[in-house]
Amino acid sequence: MAHQLPPKIDTHHHFVPEFYRQAVEDAGGDPTGLPVPAWTVEDSLNDMEANGVRRAILSLTTPGAVIAGDNESIRALAREANQYAANIRDRYPEQFGFLAALPSLLDIPGTLAEIEYALDVLQADGVTVFTRYGDGNNYLGHSQFTPVWRELDARKAVVLIHPTMPADKNWIDPIMPPPMLDFPQETTRTAVDMIVNNVTQQFPNCPKILSHAGGTLPYLISRLAVTSEETMSQKGPYGKTYFEFMDALRSFYYDLALSSAPAVLNLLMDLVPHEHILYGSDYPNAPPIKVAGYRENLDAFAMDEELRKMVYFENAQRLFSK
Repeated sequence: MAHQLPPKIDTHHHFVPEFYRQAVEDAGGDPTGLPVPAWTVEDSLNDMEANGVRRAILSLTTPGAVIAGDNESIRALAREANQYAANIRDRYPEQFGFLAALPSLLDIPGTLAEIEYALDVLQADGVTVFTRYGDGNNYLGHSQFTPVWRELDARKAVVLIHPTMPADKNWIDPIMPPPMLDFPQETTRTAVDMIVNNVTQQFPNCPKILSHAGGTLPYLISRLAVTSEETMSQKGPYGKTYFEFMDALRSFYYDLALSSAPAVLNLLMDLVPHEHILYGSDYPNAPPIKVAGYRENLDAFAMDEELRKMVYFENAQRLFSK
Protein backbone atom coordinates (compact mmCIF):
# COMPACT_ATOMS: atom_id res chain seq x y z
CA MET A 1 0.00 0.00 0.00
CA ALA A 2 2.86 2.41 0.89
CA HIS A 3 4.12 2.54 -2.67
CA GLN A 4 0.67 3.55 -4.04
CA LEU A 5 0.77 6.63 -1.83
CA PRO A 6 2.98 9.72 -1.97
CA PRO A 7 6.62 9.17 -1.03
CA LYS A 8 7.64 10.15 2.48
CA ILE A 9 10.39 12.22 4.02
CA ASP A 10 11.23 10.78 7.43
CA THR A 11 12.14 13.64 9.77
CA HIS A 12 12.72 11.41 12.83
CA HIS A 13 15.20 8.74 11.80
CA HIS A 14 18.20 7.86 13.96
CA PHE A 15 21.67 6.62 13.15
CA VAL A 16 23.74 4.50 15.54
CA PRO A 17 27.44 4.41 14.61
CA GLU A 18 29.53 1.77 16.33
CA PHE A 19 31.67 4.35 18.14
CA TYR A 20 28.51 5.84 19.65
CA ARG A 21 27.28 2.42 20.75
CA GLN A 22 30.66 1.86 22.40
CA ALA A 23 30.50 5.23 24.17
CA VAL A 24 27.09 4.35 25.59
CA GLU A 25 28.31 0.94 26.73
CA ASP A 26 31.46 2.46 28.27
CA ALA A 27 29.22 4.79 30.29
CA GLY A 28 27.27 1.85 31.72
CA GLY A 29 24.58 1.55 29.06
CA ASP A 30 21.65 3.62 27.90
CA PRO A 31 20.14 5.44 30.92
CA THR A 32 16.70 4.30 29.75
CA GLY A 33 17.71 0.72 30.52
CA LEU A 34 16.96 -0.30 26.95
CA PRO A 35 19.56 -1.84 24.64
CA VAL A 36 21.15 0.28 21.95
CA PRO A 37 19.58 -1.02 18.72
CA ALA A 38 21.62 -2.69 16.01
CA TRP A 39 21.96 -0.45 12.97
CA THR A 40 23.69 -0.04 9.62
CA VAL A 41 23.14 2.36 6.75
CA GLU A 42 21.87 -0.59 4.73
CA ASP A 43 19.31 -1.32 7.45
CA SER A 44 18.01 2.23 7.16
CA LEU A 45 17.80 2.03 3.39
CA ASN A 46 15.90 -1.26 3.58
CA ASP A 47 13.42 0.08 6.13
CA MET A 48 12.92 3.22 4.07
CA GLU A 49 12.13 1.17 0.98
CA ALA A 50 9.69 -1.00 2.92
CA ASN A 51 7.76 2.05 4.14
CA GLY A 52 7.78 4.25 1.07
CA VAL A 53 10.38 6.70 2.43
CA ARG A 54 12.45 8.41 -0.24
CA ARG A 55 14.59 10.50 2.13
CA ALA A 56 15.45 10.35 5.83
CA ILE A 57 16.84 13.13 8.01
CA LEU A 58 19.30 11.42 10.35
CA SER A 59 19.70 12.39 14.00
CA LEU A 60 21.53 11.05 17.04
CA THR A 61 19.03 10.01 19.68
CA THR A 62 19.19 10.25 23.46
CA PRO A 63 21.38 10.15 25.47
CA GLY A 64 23.40 11.80 22.71
CA ALA A 65 26.94 13.09 22.99
CA VAL A 66 26.49 13.99 26.67
CA ILE A 67 26.94 10.30 27.48
CA ALA A 68 30.70 10.87 27.08
CA GLY A 69 30.87 12.63 30.46
CA ASP A 70 33.21 15.64 30.54
CA ASN A 71 32.89 18.61 28.20
CA GLU A 72 35.99 17.80 26.15
CA SER A 73 34.84 14.22 25.51
CA ILE A 74 31.29 15.35 24.79
CA ARG A 75 32.49 17.88 22.23
CA ALA A 76 34.66 15.25 20.56
CA LEU A 77 31.81 12.72 20.37
CA ALA A 78 29.41 15.28 18.88
CA ARG A 79 32.00 16.24 16.27
CA GLU A 80 32.70 12.62 15.35
CA ALA A 81 28.97 11.90 15.04
CA ASN A 82 28.43 14.91 12.80
CA GLN A 83 31.31 14.05 10.51
CA TYR A 84 29.98 10.49 10.31
CA ALA A 85 26.48 11.68 9.41
CA ALA A 86 27.85 14.12 6.84
CA ASN A 87 29.76 11.25 5.23
CA ILE A 88 26.54 9.23 4.91
CA ARG A 89 24.80 12.26 3.40
CA ASP A 90 27.64 12.72 0.93
CA ARG A 91 27.54 9.05 -0.08
CA TYR A 92 23.75 9.02 -0.44
CA PRO A 93 22.76 12.64 -1.15
CA GLU A 94 19.30 11.74 -2.45
CA GLN A 95 18.44 9.45 0.45
CA PHE A 96 19.81 11.22 3.54
CA GLY A 97 20.17 14.56 5.24
CA PHE A 98 21.13 15.04 8.87
CA LEU A 99 20.55 17.12 11.97
CA ALA A 100 23.72 17.89 13.88
CA ALA A 101 24.41 16.49 17.33
CA LEU A 102 25.43 19.13 19.87
CA PRO A 103 27.36 19.10 23.13
CA SER A 104 25.45 19.75 26.35
CA LEU A 105 23.68 23.07 25.96
CA LEU A 106 25.06 23.91 29.42
CA ASP A 107 28.42 24.12 27.61
CA ILE A 108 27.62 27.31 25.74
CA PRO A 109 31.02 27.83 24.04
CA GLY A 110 31.17 24.20 22.90
CA THR A 111 27.60 24.28 21.63
CA LEU A 112 28.05 27.51 19.69
CA ALA A 113 31.26 26.22 18.14
CA GLU A 114 29.60 22.99 17.01
CA ILE A 115 26.61 24.85 15.57
CA GLU A 116 29.01 26.94 13.49
CA TYR A 117 31.02 23.94 12.32
CA ALA A 118 28.03 21.71 11.60
CA LEU A 119 26.01 24.31 9.71
CA ASP A 120 28.81 26.17 7.92
CA VAL A 121 31.35 23.43 7.22
CA LEU A 122 29.30 20.23 7.14
CA GLN A 123 26.14 21.89 5.78
CA ALA A 124 23.87 20.06 8.23
CA ASP A 125 20.11 20.45 7.74
CA GLY A 126 19.66 21.67 11.31
CA VAL A 127 20.39 20.50 14.84
CA THR A 128 19.03 18.16 17.48
CA VAL A 129 18.56 19.30 21.06
CA PHE A 130 17.23 17.35 24.02
CA THR A 131 14.41 18.35 26.32
CA ARG A 132 16.59 18.77 29.43
CA TYR A 133 20.27 19.08 30.35
CA GLY A 134 22.34 18.43 33.46
CA ASP A 135 21.19 16.92 36.74
CA GLY A 136 18.25 19.24 37.38
CA ASN A 137 15.18 20.45 35.54
CA ASN A 138 17.13 22.54 33.05
CA TYR A 139 14.47 22.63 30.35
CA LEU A 140 14.84 24.55 27.11
CA GLY A 141 13.04 27.68 28.28
CA HIS A 142 15.64 28.38 30.94
CA SER A 143 17.53 31.64 30.51
CA GLN A 144 21.01 30.06 30.45
CA PHE A 145 20.20 28.69 26.99
CA THR A 146 19.41 32.12 25.51
CA PRO A 147 22.77 32.40 23.65
CA VAL A 148 22.06 29.09 21.92
CA TRP A 149 18.54 30.09 20.90
CA ARG A 150 19.82 33.47 19.71
CA GLU A 151 22.37 31.78 17.44
CA LEU A 152 19.90 29.23 16.08
CA ASP A 153 17.33 31.94 15.46
CA ALA A 154 19.83 34.13 13.62
CA ARG A 155 20.67 31.18 11.38
CA LYS A 156 17.02 30.16 10.92
CA ALA A 157 18.18 26.64 11.78
CA VAL A 158 15.71 23.76 11.99
CA VAL A 159 15.71 22.35 15.54
CA LEU A 160 14.50 18.86 16.41
CA ILE A 161 13.54 18.73 20.09
CA HIS A 162 13.95 15.13 21.23
CA PRO A 163 12.96 13.82 24.66
CA THR A 164 15.48 12.43 27.08
CA MET A 165 15.42 11.06 30.61
CA PRO A 166 13.73 13.14 33.32
CA ALA A 167 15.76 14.34 36.29
CA ASP A 168 14.13 11.58 38.35
CA LYS A 169 15.48 8.49 36.63
CA ASN A 170 13.46 5.98 38.66
CA TRP A 171 11.07 3.93 36.55
CA ILE A 172 7.45 4.39 37.57
CA ASP A 173 6.93 0.67 37.05
CA PRO A 174 9.40 -2.17 36.41
CA ILE A 175 7.65 -3.05 33.15
CA MET A 176 7.31 0.56 31.94
CA PRO A 177 10.60 1.89 30.51
CA PRO A 178 10.90 5.71 30.44
CA PRO A 179 10.43 6.15 26.66
CA MET A 180 6.92 4.74 26.95
CA LEU A 181 5.48 7.37 29.31
CA ASP A 182 8.15 9.73 30.61
CA PHE A 183 9.46 10.82 27.22
CA PRO A 184 6.15 12.34 26.01
CA GLN A 185 5.84 14.16 29.33
CA GLU A 186 9.38 15.52 29.00
CA THR A 187 8.53 16.92 25.57
CA THR A 188 5.49 18.61 27.08
CA ARG A 189 7.47 20.01 30.01
CA THR A 190 10.14 21.57 27.82
CA ALA A 191 7.60 22.96 25.33
CA VAL A 192 5.62 24.61 28.12
CA ASP A 193 8.86 25.92 29.66
CA MET A 194 9.67 27.49 26.29
CA ILE A 195 6.20 29.01 26.00
CA VAL A 196 5.98 30.56 29.48
CA ASN A 197 9.56 31.88 29.27
CA ASN A 198 8.95 33.45 25.85
CA VAL A 199 11.43 31.37 23.84
CA THR A 200 8.77 30.72 21.21
CA GLN A 201 8.06 34.46 20.98
CA GLN A 202 11.62 35.78 21.17
CA PHE A 203 13.13 33.31 18.72
CA PRO A 204 10.49 32.65 16.05
CA ASN A 205 12.85 32.20 13.10
CA CYS A 206 14.27 28.77 13.94
CA PRO A 207 11.59 26.15 13.23
CA LYS A 208 11.19 23.89 16.27
CA ILE A 209 9.99 20.31 15.78
CA LEU A 210 8.41 18.55 18.75
CA SER A 211 8.91 14.79 18.64
CA HIS A 212 6.07 12.27 18.87
CA ALA A 213 3.23 14.68 18.02
CA GLY A 214 4.25 17.01 20.83
CA GLY A 215 3.97 14.47 23.63
CA THR A 216 0.89 15.42 25.66
CA LEU A 217 1.00 19.12 24.78
CA PRO A 218 -1.95 19.11 22.34
CA TYR A 219 -4.08 17.32 24.95
CA LEU A 220 -3.08 19.60 27.85
CA ILE A 221 -2.85 22.98 26.15
CA SER A 222 -6.41 23.98 27.08
CA ARG A 223 -5.65 23.15 30.73
CA LEU A 224 -2.76 25.61 30.64
CA ALA A 225 -4.49 28.32 28.65
CA VAL A 226 -7.32 30.52 29.84
CA THR A 227 -10.43 29.04 28.24
CA SER A 228 -13.48 30.93 29.54
CA GLU A 229 -15.09 33.50 27.25
CA GLU A 230 -14.68 36.24 29.88
CA THR A 231 -10.93 35.84 30.28
CA MET A 232 -9.65 34.79 26.86
CA SER A 233 -7.92 38.14 26.37
CA GLN A 234 -6.60 38.43 29.93
CA LYS A 235 -3.32 37.13 31.25
CA GLY A 236 -3.69 33.76 32.96
CA PRO A 237 -1.69 32.47 35.93
CA TYR A 238 1.27 31.73 33.63
CA GLY A 239 1.47 35.25 32.21
CA LYS A 240 -0.16 34.34 28.89
CA THR A 241 -3.58 34.82 27.40
CA TYR A 242 -5.44 31.94 25.82
CA PHE A 243 -4.58 33.31 22.40
CA GLU A 244 -0.88 33.57 23.23
CA PHE A 245 -0.80 29.97 24.40
CA MET A 246 -2.53 28.79 21.26
CA ASP A 247 -0.26 30.85 19.01
CA ALA A 248 2.74 29.25 20.72
CA LEU A 249 1.27 25.77 20.27
CA ARG A 250 0.79 26.47 16.57
CA SER A 251 4.31 27.81 16.16
CA PHE A 252 5.85 24.37 16.73
CA TYR A 253 6.19 21.66 14.11
CA TYR A 254 5.11 18.13 15.05
CA ASP A 255 6.52 14.85 13.81
CA LEU A 256 4.33 11.75 13.81
CA ALA A 257 6.90 9.26 15.10
CA LEU A 258 5.00 6.60 17.10
CA SER A 259 1.95 8.87 16.91
CA SER A 260 -0.43 7.87 14.14
CA ALA A 261 -3.45 6.59 16.07
CA PRO A 262 -6.64 8.20 14.71
CA ALA A 263 -7.39 9.97 17.99
CA VAL A 264 -3.92 11.53 18.00
CA LEU A 265 -4.09 12.59 14.37
CA ASN A 266 -7.58 14.05 14.70
CA LEU A 267 -6.59 16.14 17.72
CA LEU A 268 -3.37 17.36 16.14
CA MET A 269 -5.05 18.31 12.89
CA ASP A 270 -7.75 20.18 14.78
CA LEU A 271 -5.20 22.25 16.70
CA VAL A 272 -2.13 22.99 14.59
CA PRO A 273 -1.49 24.18 11.02
CA HIS A 274 -1.45 21.25 8.65
CA GLU A 275 1.73 22.72 7.18
CA HIS A 276 3.45 21.93 10.51
CA ILE A 277 2.81 18.17 10.57
CA LEU A 278 5.67 15.92 9.47
CA TYR A 279 6.15 12.21 8.92
CA GLY A 280 8.56 10.48 11.30
CA SER A 281 9.35 6.86 12.12
CA ASP A 282 11.79 6.74 15.10
CA TYR A 283 13.74 3.99 13.35
CA PRO A 284 15.72 2.01 14.54
CA ASN A 285 14.72 2.70 18.15
CA ALA A 286 11.29 1.72 16.94
CA PRO A 287 11.92 -1.69 15.36
CA PRO A 288 10.74 -2.44 11.81
CA ILE A 289 7.50 -4.10 12.90
CA LYS A 290 6.49 -1.01 14.88
CA VAL A 291 7.57 1.39 12.16
CA ALA A 292 5.42 -0.56 9.69
CA GLY A 293 2.47 -0.62 12.08
CA TYR A 294 2.45 3.11 12.69
CA ARG A 295 2.99 3.77 9.00
CA GLU A 296 0.03 1.53 8.15
CA ASN A 297 -2.12 3.51 10.61
CA LEU A 298 -1.11 6.73 8.90
CA ASP A 299 -1.70 5.31 5.42
CA ALA A 300 -5.18 4.20 6.48
CA PHE A 301 -6.13 7.54 8.06
CA ALA A 302 -8.65 9.48 5.98
CA MET A 303 -6.99 12.47 4.32
CA ASP A 304 -7.54 14.16 1.01
CA GLU A 305 -4.76 13.90 -1.53
CA GLU A 306 -3.39 17.39 -0.94
CA LEU A 307 -3.18 16.97 2.83
CA ARG A 308 -1.54 13.57 2.49
CA LYS A 309 1.15 15.01 0.22
CA MET A 310 1.75 17.81 2.71
CA VAL A 311 2.19 15.46 5.66
CA TYR A 312 4.18 12.82 3.80
CA PHE A 313 6.75 15.03 2.09
CA GLU A 314 5.81 18.56 1.06
CA ASN A 315 6.01 20.10 4.53
CA ALA A 316 9.40 18.54 5.21
CA GLN A 317 10.64 19.42 1.73
CA ARG A 318 9.78 23.06 2.34
CA LEU A 319 11.24 23.03 5.86
CA PHE A 320 14.57 21.53 4.85
CA SER A 321 15.06 23.38 1.58
CA LYS A 322 18.38 25.21 1.62
